[in-house]
Amino acid sequence: MTINQRLGALREAMQSAGIDAYIIPSSDPHQSEYVAEYWKAREWISGFTGSAGTCAVTHGHAGLWTDSRYFLQAEEQLSVSDFELHKLGVQGASEHVGWLANHLDQGGKVGCDPWVISLAEWRRMEKEFSKKGIELVATEDLVGAIRTDLPGLPAEEVFEQLVEYAGESRAEKLGRIRSSMHQEGATLHLLSTLDDIAWTMNVRGSDVQCNPVAISYAVVGKEKAWLFIDEHKPTETLKQSLTEDGVELKSYDEIHPFLESLSVDETILIDPATTSKALFEAIQSAPVAEGSTIPIGLKAIKNTVEVEGIRRAMVKDGVALTRFFRWFESTLAERGIPETEVAEQLAHFRSEQEGYYGESFDAIVGYKGNGAIVHYRAMPETCATIQPEGILLIDSGGQYRDGTTDITRTVALSEPDPSSKKHFTLVLKGHIALSECVFPEGTRGIQLDILARQFLWNEHLNYGHGTGHGVGVFLNVHEPPQGFAPTLTSRGTTPFSAGMFSSNEPGFYKEGSYGIRIENLILTVEAGQDADGVQWLRFENLTWFPIDKALIDKTLLTESECQWLNAYHKTVYELLSPQLNREECEWLAEKCAPV
Repeated sequence: MTINQRLGALREAMQSAGIDAYIIPSSDPHQSEYVAEYWKAREWISGFTGSAGTCAVTHGHAGLWTDSRYFLQAEEQLSVSDFELHKLGVQGASEHVGWLANHLDQGGKVGCDPWVISLAEWRRMEKEFSKKGIELVATEDLVGAIRTDLPGLPAEEVFEQLVEYAGESRAEKLGRIRSSMHQEGATLHLLSTLDDIAWTMNVRGSDVQCNPVAISYAVVGKEKAWLFIDEHKPTETLKQSLTEDGVELKSYDEIHPFLESLSVDETILIDPATTSKALFEAIQSAPVAEGSTIPIGLKAIKNTVEVEGIRRAMVKDGVALTRFFRWFESTLAERGIPETEVAEQLAHFRSEQEGYYGESFDAIVGYKGNGAIVHYRAMPETCATIQPEGILLIDSGGQYRDGTTDITRTVALSEPDPSSKKHFTLVLKGHIALSECVFPEGTRGIQLDILARQFLWNEHLNYGHGTGHGVGVFLNVHEPPQGFAPTLTSRGTTPFSAGMFSSNEPGFYKEGSYGIRIENLILTVEAGQDADGVQWLRFENLTWFPIDKALIDKTLLTESECQWLNAYHKTVYELLSPQLNREECEWLAEKCAPV
């Protein structure tokens, strides 16, 4: 079926359901950013493959709403169908709701699958639609019903994340969750988010590409817990370990009847932002307390074992990148290299490192103008062939048993022009400014984000994405709650605390020419107390790989910025060289030579 044929089939299903519009989000029943193939309804109906976006289809219009990271990609992918791109002004905003409210008649009905809409989002939509006399109704999965190629749910094996990597036992984590539940007056806590379940239960899986999680639900009680998962996934050893810690296994589809059966004597804590509308409606009798998913805040603070694991993973990643870039430079001197081959070789060199499990996301390899597509993904039939000229942006990462990595480097493949050097140096200055910041505990990402943008702003330049996100430990590469963002999102408003692990990735993008981004991962650490006893914090760089000096306009750097860069490169060499042979050390020494 072509995209337009799919649209026709969906409209027939909408007609049968008696609705005037249908909303298709990007999420799954666990409100995941990246989803298993089974739930890629928005991608299937529209042809847009980006990780963020919402479709709204009426009988006369088909729209996709997405943010600036995906404008170029969406324009290209939607050009072959009747879908129209609606450019979001604010990342994550629900502008499709306002559009529908303004374009549907009073008395109209908007449908969506309540399993893939959070309770909080459902309430927001319901409130806005009601102002215009429009009804929001729960429907079955209309897209899934018309798909002839709908895959089954993932059935990969689930394994234990050992305490030697986790730094905390399952029983200890459950104990901390129960203490927080008690403070909230709850006897049960529903967990829907896959990474929070994986962290709580010290389990990992491969049900979602690049995210080592398993499709599941969990409920934590005062004395026992329940894990709702395909019974064939956990190994026998894991099943025994879970049982010993008071975790009862139930099948994945038992979560709905389990919630229905709760008595009035129980009080269940749910997070409206992560609990689907369907699961909320399943709770018939038990009182409901609403709050945040407790593990989100707990897992954001990395313990000492996790931090040491991250340090090991970062060195392994730097070694892999050193060997990759030496391969890249020697190969490029002989022939052009397809962008897809670069992505394959990145994964290959990482796979040679101990404890490697897979990519932490699909590598972004953007040559020249493709680098300006923020979340670009090269495909074999359409990718560019890299030649020894222009600028290349590579954003990639690995999943290791002891840590998750995410690094972006922008490199010049020929002598760069003054304009591109200026843009790169402005981005570097912002990267350094954020990295060097010292701030009082409780400072939020929205307050720090400007540090990375200030030099671009002085030139009336900007970038359309956040400056950083939280990162998991052998978990999701995008991990809430903290980060750096210029808007009042959860990422931007979460206070920073010691132990938080985040990215620092300002950028600049010149459409049709090049993309520039410099990304390191940073750990929030204590920086001493002042006379009033206020705790101050700073960031410690944990990513170790050279920044391309060929793209730097040294006249724009201050003396302290040069010192930062030289000290950074000195540490890169000191940490990586013991793992490298003589030729590799010579290559790295040249890349790390002081400016």
